[in-house]
Amino acid sequence: MISTLLGGLSADEFLREYWQRKPLLVRGALKEFKGVFSKPELLELATRDDVESRRVWNTDGQWQLERGPFSSRAWRQKGPWTVLVSGTNLVSDEADALLRQFDFIPQARLDDLMVSYATDGGGVGPHFDNYDVFLIQGVGQRRWRIGAQRDLTVIEGAPLRLLKDFRPSREWVVEPGDLLYLPPQYAHDGVAIGECMTYSVGFRTATHQELAEAFLGYLQENLSLKGRYADPGLKRPKNSAEISNEMIEQVAATLARISWNKQTVANFLGAYLSEPKPHVFFEPPELPMSERKFATTVGQRGFRLDIKTQLLYRGNRFFLNGEPFDAEPAQRAALKLLARDRKLSANAVNPTLLCAFYDWYCSGFGAPA
Repeated sequence: MISTLLGGLSADEFLREYWQRKPLLVRGALKEFKGVFSKPELLELATRDDVESRRVWNTDGQWQLERGPFSSRAWRQKGPWTVLVSGTNLVSDEADALLRQFDFIPQARLDDLMVSYATDGGGVGPHFDNYDVFLIQGVGQRRWRIGAQRDLTVIEGAPLRLLKDFRPSREWVVEPGDLLYLPPQYAHDGVAIGECMTYSVGFRTATHQELAEAFLGYLQENLSLKGRYADPGLKRPKNSAEISNEMIEQVAATLARISWNKQTVANFLGAYLSEPKPHVFFEPPELPMSERKFATTVGQRGFRLDIKTQLLYRGNRFFLNGEPFDAEPAQRAALKLLARDRKLSANAVNPTLLCAFYDWYCSGFGAPA
C-alpha cells in the first residue's frame, strides 16, 4: 500500500529522498479514489460547532475569510469560493483510516485530515505552509502551481498567509486519486477546475517558542520547591527602594534548583503531543454496560480506541489524551500494539488490561471493537 501511495517508492526511500527536501507528484496514488465525503456531507460538517471550518473567497482582488460554523445560506454565494473543514479524522472513521495510511510518519507528527470543497475557480490564493502536506485529489480537478522561491514575503493585512510575489516554476492538473507532497514553506496555489474536493494530510510543527512556553508550563504544573524566602540576617539598606544583591543571590540560588533531563522532556512531549485540541470532547456511553458484560464483549470482539483518542508511548511509559501512566511488564506489548494499530483483536487483549479499558470505555476513550 505504501509503495503504491508513494509511486513505487518505499517509505525509507521517500523519507531519504523527498521528506522535507523536494515535492513529489504521484499519479493514481489511490486507485479509484472518489473521496470520503460527498459535497452535502462536507458542507453539513461545516455547520457544526464542534468542527473547525473556514470559508475563503476573493472579491475585486481582496481575499476574504470567514470562520464557521456556517448556516446553509453561506453556500448560496455566487462566484468562486472555498470551504475548508479541519479535523475530519475526528468525526469520521473513514477519514481517520485515510489519515492512518500515512503512519510511516510518526503519529506524534500527524496532525489532521483537512478537506476542502471549491466551486469552479475557487482556491485560497498563493501561499505556503510551515509544515509538510500531502494533497490528495478527491472528485474533480485542480490546477496546482508550485515553486521553491526564497522570497516568502506575505501581503500585509491579508486574512491568510498570502505571498506578495508568487513565482511558480511547475504546474500540474491533478485528477481523482493523484497525490502531491510538498515540503514546508514550498509556495503553492491550487485552483479548482469545475467543482472539486481536496484532502490535505497535515503535520504538527510547533515553533521553538511554542515548545518552550509549553514546556515551562509543564514544569510549573509539576514543580515542587520546598522552603520560603527568608532573610534573618537583614541589614538596614542605604536606600529602601533598591533591590539588594543578597535578595538576587538567594532567588538565583532557588531558581537554580529547577532542573530537568531527557526523561523530563520525554514526559512533557508525551503529555503535550497526546493532549486533545481545545474543541475536542469525548462522549461517554449514555448507558454503559456493566464491567462484567464489557469483559465478555471485549473477549469476543476485541477493543479499539475512539478516533479522537491519542495513545503514545516512550519506553515503558504511556500517554493517553495528555495523561501519563505506567504499565505492568505483561501489559506493555499489547498497549504498544494498540497505540500503533488503534485496535486489539480479542486474542491480543491482556486480561489485566480489562479494568483500565473499562475506565477508558466509560470516559469515551475507547469501546469494544
